Amino acid sequence: MSKDILQADFLNKMREIVNYMWEKGWDERNGGNVSYRLTEKEVEEYVDTENIKSKFELEEAIPELAGEFFLVTGSGKYFMNVSKEPGNNLGIIQIDQDGSGYSLHWGYENGGHPTSELAAHLLSHQARMQVTDNENRVVMHTHATNLIALTYVLELDSKTFTRKLWEMSTECLVVFPEGVGILPWLVPGTEKIGEKTAELMKKHPIVIWPFHGVFGTGKSLDEAFGLIDTAEKAADILVKVNSMGGPQKGITDQEFKDLAARFGVEPMAGVLE
Repeated sequence: MSKDILQADFLNKMREIVNYMWEKGWDERNGGNVSYRLTEKEVEEYVDTENIKSKFELEEAIPELAGEFFLVTGSGKYFMNVSKEPGNNLGIIQIDQDGSGYSLHWGYENGGHPTSELAAHLLSHQARMQVTDNENRVVMHTHATNLIALTYVLELDSKTFTRKLWEMSTECLVVFPEGVGILPWLVPGTEKIGEKTAELMKKHPIVIWPFHGVFGTGKSLDEAFGLIDTAEKAADILVKVNSMGGPQKGITDQEFKDLAARFGVEPMAGVLE
């Protein structure tokens, strides 16, 4: 007999992190979505994987994810309710063996289904698994306020955006030395935005959707949340600095290089001179 899933560490960590995201004001109404790739061992301890509640088709098959399990926030669900009602707002799905669809094994109690951004999540998981030797397990999308605000005033260029964020906080270069990816505005919930996001995820752990939000990744929920939180803190500082007339001083290129050498990271090419 399976253990009570409400005692599962992975479920309770998801409840905790999603609540943090809501408390920060990043995820109004039903905004935001999170997916967490689980191991078969983790799932089977709490869920009967022979029991399929429902099956769904994907627009495009992703055979590279065949058999993988994901804990995913539901479509139209409010983050403010996830911690109180995890069984209604979260679901555990498994990708079919040919990658053409997925089965629901737990959750979405009132007939729901995964986030409308599932394609972007799954394609991003595929991309990050390839470039991190299978270590990345989390994809997180949120409407981080200051990062969105900056897309209205900064050039929508990866090098420009990266440099501006690095300049606002010493830790940024260390936390995301690969820089941030920037897409043009695209219609959300489509296969196209999923594909374009995944392309950038091969080079960057964080991708910004202008006038909309941000996608961040990590080995754990803590790491993905921390990545976005760090970038958002830098964006907040930049908004404040600009409101005071703009920066009068800052970290030099050589100082950035010294910082990178000290922490053993390789800065994104083309950002520093």
